[in-house]
Amino acid sequence: MAIENNQVVSIEYELKVGGNIIDGNVGQEALTYTAGTQQIIPGLESRVANLSVGESAIVVVPAAEAYGEYSDDATQVIPRTELAGIEEDIVVGMRLNGSGPDGEPVEVVVREVGDTEVTIDFNHPLAGEELTFAVKVLSIK
Repeated sequence: MAIENNQVVSIEYELKVGGNIIDGNVGQEALTYTAGTQQIIPGLESRVANLSVGESAIVVVPAAEAYGEYSDDATQVIPRTELAGIEEDIVVGMRLNGSGPDGEPVEVVVREVGDTEVTIDFNHPLAGEELTFAVKVLSIK
């Protein structure tokens, strides 16, 4: 039985990238979402849609159906002075919270730190990655 839009689905999952477990909720509170409302990545939702309660599957989601391909155009070089208050503590790999063009919250990653400039990356941390989920449907309401 296929999951239909607006049904509330609860799943248990383990997420691997490159063979390494990076997230999951096995043995914890279920991830609950409403089908068809874009609450989870499209590639996972479309692959879970044909599962039934109690059914498990290994689901592979390509980058294009997850967080998108990595884009070199999504980086920006800014003056260090724009990071007033933390400019001395900036290190490569640091995650910073900021605002997007429409004022929405965004998380960026510091890619390069120079004497006067910092390169920040607006790509999602999982952009360009194929995601492998071990997923089990716990309930459909």
